[in-house]
Amino acid sequence: MSVLTNLITPQLEKIHSGKVRESFRVDAEHRLIVATDRISAFDSVLKTAIPGKGAVLNSLAAFWFEKTQDIVPNHFVKLIDPNISLVREAKPIKVEMIVRGYLTGSAWRGYQKGKRQVSGVPIPDGMKKNQAFPQPIVTPTTKEESDREISAEDLVKEGWVDAATYQKMAEISLKLFKRGSEFLAERGIILVDTKYEFGLVDGQLVLIDEIHTPDSSRFWSKEDYENHPENAEQLDKEYVRSYLLQNKKDGRYPAELPPEVVAETTRRYREIFRMITGSELPDTEEDVRQRVYKNLLKAGLIKPGFVAFVMGSPSDEAHARKMQKEVEKYGVFSELRVVSAHKNGERIPQVVEDYNLSVEPGVVVAIAGRSNGLGGALAANLTIPVINCPPFADKTDLMVNVNSSLMMPSNTPAATVIDPKNAAQFAVRCLNLPALREQIMNEIQQMKKDLIDADRKLRGR
Repeated sequence: MSVLTNLITPQLEKIHSGKVRESFRVDAEHRLIVATDRISAFDSVLKTAIPGKGAVLNSLAAFWFEKTQDIVPNHFVKLIDPNISLVREAKPIKVEMIVRGYLTGSAWRGYQKGKRQVSGVPIPDGMKKNQAFPQPIVTPTTKEESDREISAEDLVKEGWVDAATYQKMAEISLKLFKRGSEFLAERGIILVDTKYEFGLVDGQLVLIDEIHTPDSSRFWSKEDYENHPENAEQLDKEYVRSYLLQNKKDGRYPAELPPEVVAETTRRYREIFRMITGSELPDTEEDVRQRVYKNLLKAGLIKPGFVAFVMGSPSDEAHARKMQKEVEKYGVFSELRVVSAHKNGERIPQVVEDYNLSVEPGVVVAIAGRSNGLGGALAANLTIPVINCPPFADKTDLMVNVNSSLMMPSNTPAATVIDPKNAAQFAVRCLNLPALREQIMNEIQQMKKDLIDADRKLRGR
């Protein structure tokens, strides 16, 4: 199965990239949240991705946002793709509200070492591993590069949140935990602990990020817990954490997961989705990036392809604008960039990364004249077509300097088109999009008709 480790498109502005999720600007009031298939544990992102994981997280979060909106408003608007949600723009409160119903995980590991409080909340002596607390407890952490346990009092003192807002967040978190626990218990699942995140929309407190997913929560099989309370079957990301703990060497966790662990993790994520929602995630062989592309296109969030005009100098802008105007007639996204192969060529790898990994098809037009190192540098590294269209001042300039665009090194497949309009039309053809082929065919037919009409007019019959 394919995986979505990131979403790259020149058509959307990326505003944040977290351990698992990425955010893109839609407008002043909305953003896209993309749940990738990356997986993190112990504050690190593993090199191995989990097929289908992002779809489970995003779709489950949407499910729970709908189920809990009577308790607290949330930022969710609609699903764009199983991996992508459209949400309202919110000002995040940099606090994670962790609610614990049982003594387990990091709290248990600390308890074994004599620790009797978590985030300032006391834990009584004499408790056993995985034992339920008399009442669920709220143990907040800060959202920093490395999450930090902190008491409610210190959160307020350090300015993370004001006292009234924290109190409201704590009350809502306990209500959400109660709702989740009761709902899941009916499905044979114990909600062991979880985290909630909040933000402000127009001054109103709203729930953001995710809710009751295998990444944000710990789940146990109710039946297995009743029979084996200290070794209950885990239905969440704790399976991966356990593998990492068991295979820790020289104080370091493995950076990658073996195929059998990946397969089992995928199974567990899909199974918890089925158990919670009562429905199956579609098991498709379609490439996830192609599916994302089609859904973004369907939602009108991107255009079907892009043409990037990369100039060697800002003085080439007028030349680039001529081509951009022509390209945009076809409903294609275009953008202008300035990168000099000779003066700041160190930026070329970033340009290459932006376009090589784009989810939609694209073409690059290199605009450099006298000594065109730019076209060759781009063509040697890009996986999409590169067209040289140098900005020659006159015929003499063309005759003297055209060879630097025509003669590319081996394994550097760049075409050269002198006329700007032809270059723009060639770029559009290189996208090879069905809708554009139909439009271009109509133009060709119209051109033929115009010539025939002109011929008849001149002949008078």
